[in-house]
Amino acid sequence: MIKSKKLTKGDTIAIVSPSWGGPSTFPHIYNKGIENLKKLGFKIKEFPFAKKDADYTYNNPKFRAKDINDAFKDPEVKGIITSIGGDDSIRILPYIDAKLIKKNPKIIMGYSDTTTLLTYINQIGLVTLHGPSIMAGFSQMDSFEDTFKKQITDIFFNNPSTYEYKSFESYCNGYPNWCIKSNTGKTKKMNKNKGWDWIQGDSVVQGELFGGNIEVFEFMKSTKFWPKEDFWKNKILFFETSEEKPTPDQVKYMLRNYGMQGIFNKISALIIGRPMRYSNKEKKELKENVIQIIRTEFNNKKLPIIMNMDFGHTDPQWILPLGIKAQIDCKNKSFRLIEKIFED
Repeated sequence: MIKSKKLTKGDTIAIVSPSWGGPSTFPHIYNKGIENLKKLGFKIKEFPFAKKDADYTYNNPKFRAKDINDAFKDPEVKGIITSIGGDDSIRILPYIDAKLIKKNPKIIMGYSDTTTLLTYINQIGLVTLHGPSIMAGFSQMDSFEDTFKKQITDIFFNNPSTYEYKSFESYCNGYPNWCIKSNTGKTKKMNKNKGWDWIQGDSVVQGELFGGNIEVFEFMKSTKFWPKEDFWKNKILFFETSEEKPTPDQVKYMLRNYGMQGIFNKISALIIGRPMRYSNKEKKELKENVIQIIRTEFNNKKLPIIMNMDFGHTDPQWILPLGIKAQIDCKNKSFRLIEKIFED
C-alpha cells in the first residue's frame, strides 16, 4: 500500500463534493463543519465545485472528478475530506486520473456514497479513510463525547504503530431537521451503547481493512471498478448501511451475492456497523439473516463475524483505513490496527 504523510497542525485540507451538492442546500451545516475542522488546527481550501448548486453538481460528474484530481495534484493540499455523501459518485469514476493520484498520494476521507471513490483509489494502491464527512460528523463534533475528537487527533497527528478501537459510550441515529438553522451542530437523542455483538469465531485473525456502504457497493458490481477475484484474499471486510435503511431481507440478498462470488471463503473476517434507525426487532432479524447466509447457506462456521460496531451512519463513528492491517482477537474480544496508517 502507498501511504501518504501524516498530518500536522497548519496543514491544508481540500474540501470536495464527489456526489451530492449538500453545501449549497444546507450552507449552515456545511459552514459549521468547516469551522470545527479549523478548530482542530487545519487550513481549508474549498475546491471550485465543492459548493455548487445541487442540480449543477448532479449534471456535471466530470467537473466533480476534476476537483478530486486537482486536489491530489495540488502541492499545497495535504489531505482531502468530502463534504457529504449522496447517491451519484459512481458516475465520477471514469474521470478519475488513477496515474496522477498514485503519483501524488495523500489522505482522502469520507463515507456512505464516497465508498465508490475510497474503494477505487484503494484498489489502485493507496490507503484511504472511511470516516466522518464535513456535514455529517465534523459539523456535529461538539455534540459528541471527547473520545471522538481524541480519535481524530490521535490518528491524524500521532500516527500510532498500533491503535485499538473501543466502543463510544453513546450514539445517535442521525440529526434533527437541517432546514431549521437552530439545529446546526446538533444530533438526535443519544442512546447508551450496549457494545458489539460477537456472532461467531474463536480465533485470532489478521487482514487488510476494506469495505464501506453495502448499498453503494451494489452500484459498483459488474463494473470495471469492482475488485478482482483475488483482491478479496485475507481482507477484513466491513459493511455499513445508510439512512435509507435497507430492510434486513434486502441486506440478506446483498450478502448472498458475496457468498456466490466466494468472498466469504477468501476474507479473514466480516465486521458490520451499527445499522441506523433499526428497531431491536430489525437488529435481531439482521443478525439472523447474516448467520443464515454465512453459516447455513455457505457453510462457513469459522469466519469471525462482529456486528453493531461503531462505524457508519450512526454517530460518533470510527475512522477505518482501507489497506491497513488489522487484527481481531475473538477470545479477548479486541479489534485493533497493527501498522501505521501514514508515513512519518
